[in-house]
Amino acid sequence: MRAAFLLLTPLLLATAPAMARDSLGIFDGWGAFRDPATPRCYAIAQSVMRGGRSGKGFASVGTWPRQRVRGQIHLRLSRARSDKAPVTLSVGERRFSLVAGKVDAWAADARGDAAIIAAMRSASSMSVQSIDTQDRAFVDSYALRGAATAIDAAALGCARVR
Repeated sequence: MRAAFLLLTPLLLATAPAMARDSLGIFDGWGAFRDPATPRCYAIAQSVMRGGRSGKGFASVGTWPRQRVRGQIHLRLSRARSDKAPVTLSVGERRFSLVAGKVDAWAADARGDAAIIAAMRSASSMSVQSIDTQDRAFVDSYALRGAATAIDAAALGCARVR
């Protein structure tokens, strides 16, 4: 558990401006956090490379109670993608086409978010695939052990915020 926290800490420091964050728990490779200033809560994990090393990408599931947004998927890709390249998320046997920017990807709508989270709850891994700016295929992989618990902890962390 401590190793997972040590792996997630640099990710959190690198992905957002310095703000107070409350740890809601570390669950295998997934962490749950609350940012009371915004307020927002999120579950987050780094991608995993071959050999178990942490990758440059991350996956998160966020809740912004004041905006009435709950369970929104966000993926930061490990590489900038080609402008015309599709981004596909594979969760277990399910495939999802994502809306993407240069290095970020999301579900098209709240129904897509809900379908992805439901798939995450019953799968052991997920991966996101695309083509980078050098026309090379790439895959960012994620272990899902602990993801459901982290997603639930993040949702509960913002349950009373209005």
